[in-house]
Amino acid sequence: MIVKTYGSAILGVNAITITIEVNVSSKGNKLFIVGLPDNAVKESERRIESTIQCMGLRMPRTRTVVNMAPAAIRKAGAAYDLPIAAGIIAASGQASPVHLEHYLMMGELSLDGTIQPIKGALPIAMQALKDGFSGFILPKQNALEAAMVSGLKVYGIAHISEAINFLNDPDCLIPVTAVRDEFYATQDHWGIDFSEVKGQQHIKRALEIAAAGGHNAILIGPPGAGKTMLAKRLPTILPPLTLQEALETTKIHSVAGKLPEHTSLITHRPFRSPHHTISDAALVGGGSIPQPGEISLAHHGVLFLDELPEFKRKVLEVMRQPVEERRVTISRARTAIDFPASFMLLASMNPCPCGYFNHPEKECSCAPGQVQEYLNKVSGPLLDRIDLHVEVTPVKFADLSSSSATEKSTYIRNRVIAARAIQAKRFAGHDGVYCNAQMHSRLLATVCVISDKCREQLGQAMQKLKLSARAYDRILKVSRTIADLEGSHSVEPAHMAEAIQFRSLDRENWGN
Repeated sequence: MIVKTYGSAILGVNAITITIEVNVSSKGNKLFIVGLPDNAVKESERRIESTIQCMGLRMPRTRTVVNMAPAAIRKAGAAYDLPIAAGIIAASGQASPVHLEHYLMMGELSLDGTIQPIKGALPIAMQALKDGFSGFILPKQNALEAAMVSGLKVYGIAHISEAINFLNDPDCLIPVTAVRDEFYATQDHWGIDFSEVKGQQHIKRALEIAAAGGHNAILIGPPGAGKTMLAKRLPTILPPLTLQEALETTKIHSVAGKLPEHTSLITHRPFRSPHHTISDAALVGGGSIPQPGEISLAHHGVLFLDELPEFKRKVLEVMRQPVEERRVTISRARTAIDFPASFMLLASMNPCPCGYFNHPEKECSCAPGQVQEYLNKVSGPLLDRIDLHVEVTPVKFADLSSSSATEKSTYIRNRVIAARAIQAKRFAGHDGVYCNAQMHSRLLATVCVISDKCREQLGQAMQKLKLSARAYDRILKVSRTIADLEGSHSVEPAHMAEAIQFRSLDRENWGN
């Protein structure tokens, strides 16, 4: 008797349905699993045999062939235990096979039949709905996550016996329900706030501009000036995730197995801060079975690289293409997989090895030329992709000891949301462009038309401050964002002047 069950394989951050055919014949005495399974799938025989015995059922002692199609896709992990076991039980006449074709199922089995959680429940559920399945049977720990996909019945189970009973009587289980909009609306809370930062109004303003236009930024200043503290609060002023963005972000974290416990939907913009010892594969993604890296886990959020020059140069160089294209392609001999990587890059660094170059009170102890050598650890092409260079100075004692209230993140965020709304309307007809930072050169020429006075001001600044040519486009984009924050239809000289001051590292004499 041949029975078909259905599982799913993860490719990148998407899923593909796997058909599992089970044939129990009258001859032989061995179980064969074919269709490019890895060792974890092959080992399922022992777990399934123990599970069936614990249920009081019999494991077929005749020749049993399990085929997993399409055979060209590698099947990895123990999550195929449940559909294989259900297929064997149904093919041996111990459960009804009638309803199997309507449901996709995934789950790792313990020896006693308990179901263990899986990775990638959300993308699997999305694909199950797309492929026309009536429902999805999976571990109860993942049920709420999968239930975020409306239009698909999701059944969370704790033991395989529940799945077998369900096949015999589909009314014995109640689908899990999740009201996505309500859940999303109640989860937008942060434990930190910009009002906790004393002083540093110039830096707060720079981060507001960065958030409003989606610009990458770098903070340069001495130790203890508040660079990390300010960086961690950047997500609190970013626009809230839309439901679609939340689903995309959750999908990536689910596939990577990074979804926090008891979390069904990520509703905060991600903030990823990898250590400077990270490898290039861990940062951009990779592995024999490609997994998303930190830049993909920061999708729709912030990637914070603290002490930027301490990162290995090779690691920083592999980021150049993803920062520009907002995706990363991992190529292997059999396939090439795209991972989304639309994030804001925020970096921080000391101005020199000792940290006190240009400090208003402390003297720099670095040798001549050592400052420039330190800055050269970060390549020009990477700095070219950073719009805002922000010099951070130490907080004055008067600001630290002041008891006066400072502006809360909520008020800053409202201005950011208003500026983003202007940009959304402006770029409505341009695919892949949602904010000013994403403008390409041709679009920049039509959107950032400046007056003769602004053009003269920019030319004088580039000549006087010895700004490099690559600063030109960046200044135009940032000035357009500043104008949006002010609600101005055109870029005014005041907007241009503020944008020019955020190009410190482009000055030819900086660090000398």
